[in-house]
Amino acid sequence: MTRRNFLAAAGAGIGSRLGRAAGSPPNIIFILCDDLGYGDLGCYGSRIRTPNLDRMAAEGVRFTNFCSADPVCSPSRAALLTGRYPTRVGVPRVLFPQDTGGLNLDETTLANALKQRGYRSMCIGKWHLGRPVEYLPTSRGFDGYFGIPYSNDMAPRVLMRDTQVIEQTADLETLTRRYTEEAQRFLEAAKGGPFFLYMPHTFPHIPLAASARFRGKSAEGLYGDVVEEVDWSVGEVLRTVDANGLDQNTLVMFSSDNGPWYQGSPGKLRGRKNTTYEGGIREPFLARWPGAFPAGRVVDGLASMMDVFPTVAGICGAPLPAKPLDGIDIRTLLQGAKESIERPPLLYFDNWDLQCARWMNWKLHIARHNTAAYTPAPPGGRHSYLLPKPELYNLASDPDESYDVAAENRQMVIDIQQKIAAMLPSFPEPVQRAWAEAKARQADPNTPTGAYPQPVVH
Repeated sequence: MTRRNFLAAAGAGIGSRLGRAAGSPPNIIFILCDDLGYGDLGCYGSRIRTPNLDRMAAEGVRFTNFCSADPVCSPSRAALLTGRYPTRVGVPRVLFPQDTGGLNLDETTLANALKQRGYRSMCIGKWHLGRPVEYLPTSRGFDGYFGIPYSNDMAPRVLMRDTQVIEQTADLETLTRRYTEEAQRFLEAAKGGPFFLYMPHTFPHIPLAASARFRGKSAEGLYGDVVEEVDWSVGEVLRTVDANGLDQNTLVMFSSDNGPWYQGSPGKLRGRKNTTYEGGIREPFLARWPGAFPAGRVVDGLASMMDVFPTVAGICGAPLPAKPLDGIDIRTLLQGAKESIERPPLLYFDNWDLQCARWMNWKLHIARHNTAAYTPAPPGGRHSYLLPKPELYNLASDPDESYDVAAENRQMVIDIQQKIAAMLPSFPEPVQRAWAEAKARQADPNTPTGAYPQPVVH
């Protein structure tokens, strides 16, 4: 029996124990925020009022170690929809309206996989995986699309339905409400099921905007207003699901693509968007499926955005793509059968440049750019350098990556480096070339722990 067949058989057994017949797969809803911080929900310690998301946590499963696959928008979304590293699928960086490419056309999306199982699907919100028609949602497995095809700070800020522009400049103040109404219409039309609703909100990416109903109502300024309106939207989706008698057969998930940008809270984590510290990578993740997943469960085990594809495919009986996935099936974490799952390290890149790896609760920083993203490049340009001394952090006791413990855990440093070396040959040529270039650069051996490495001055 092949590994793929074994996993399929094991998944079928779990699906049976969850009481779901093979002929009636559940509906799937994935709600994604843009630039929401780990500390921006009430159930994660925020003062922002998020009663509907807090309810999801109370009635479902809440993860404390759920990681995005990248600290910026497009790569993270590519990983979510393919279950593969963004550097494998042609999206190592943020895409812009003028880009002629997008998510590699030979990649299978989750919508593609679910379509083979008879799912009706809809994408509502920010796409950001390619603007040309062949890269839009309706060409990537979705039956319909409504939203802004990239970030709301990019111009022109068009609003689209399927492949047609219906507004040259989308009204941001009404956007969350309009996304919500569109989602409700889809749920009403698709309630015969099965259906897949992918709802990637535009907010709280800047520029921020909220409707009159929410503007000025939170205790955390406009950012808080925006998050509270997104929470309202989640509540409306849950209410519509329940009103149509779909509650017991609908899995609803919620997360964010990466950490907060200039506003928002990473909680007690170090770093923000654009960094591979935990504040840029670790995200809220909630999963609610009444009767299938235990209520009020908190999972501390490591999970990744790339795990959504294999997990949903396993639950729904959808075929896996021919290309190997980097994510793993985490149903045993969701249902309470396991507290953690052994897995290879999660690698984190900045563009094509490998920066660090997380293995269970250990985080090893092995390379770093010589300046932060979106800052003026130093003389000679912005480049990645191997750190003269790799930095090791124990995230179980030091989640904000404040204390380098490499000297006391030399064997762990070696073990993770060996795991990285074993994984790298499977990555595309640009990753290999970037890694070779980083190794060839000479960083100042006196670079302090946590600092940006600087070249050796001859």
